[in-house]
Amino acid sequence: MFKALFFLLLSSMVFAQTIRVAVAANVSYAIDDLVKEFNKTHPNIKVQTILGSSGKLSVQIQNNAPFDVFMSANMLYPQKLYEQKKALTKPRIYAQGALVLLSVKDIKLDGIETVLRKDIKRVACGNPKTAPYGIATKEALKNAKIYEKIKHKLIYAESISQTVVYTINSADVGFVAKSTLFSKKMAHYKNYIEIDKTLYTPISQGIVLLKDTKPAKEFYKFIFSKEAKNIFKRYGYM
Repeated sequence: MFKALFFLLLSSMVFAQTIRVAVAANVSYAIDDLVKEFNKTHPNIKVQTILGSSGKLSVQIQNNAPFDVFMSANMLYPQKLYEQKKALTKPRIYAQGALVLLSVKDIKLDGIETVLRKDIKRVACGNPKTAPYGIATKEALKNAKIYEKIKHKLIYAESISQTVVYTINSADVGFVAKSTLFSKKMAHYKNYIEIDKTLYTPISQGIVLLKDTKPAKEFYKFIFSKEAKNIFKRYGYM
């Protein structure tokens, strides 16, 4: 009996494999549930997630960071990696994100024009240079023709998760990903409104395969499964 258990443990150690998945910060709220679901059918594949802004993760991949899969917050960064032959597959859309305006203060939110009010002095948002949701925010403000009027109020964060921190601790309001509001820590924040989707380009989030290994391919394939799609929907993605 002891020998059988020993060899069972030994075999599981031998066949267990680890993959490293670079994950855009906005997906950080859903990734734990995704990994848990994946491990139900792939218990011997350990998924190590590396979180960050899509721009910074993309630069790391360009510099040969040892990642197996890249889940970006837009299609631009993975497309560039594919063109540079740093990715093995063309980017595919795995989810579509939405932009919301959030406040943890007792502030009435009346659309994107809320940020024009004099009592709104600090507005958190992602850095357009590194964060796709920052790009969407700037685009929405420009299309609403109010960017120049309020750009002095903007507090830039390097990722959407940092934007959430700024919104809660420093700013009056913040432009964040809708997905951030579905985590256990954020679920009690109810003072938010969705930004008109006609004001910004749809936030299509793309995934690429970086390494030609079976474990990486299995995780990549799982992201398009019905189970994964249900998790994305649960976290506010379209």
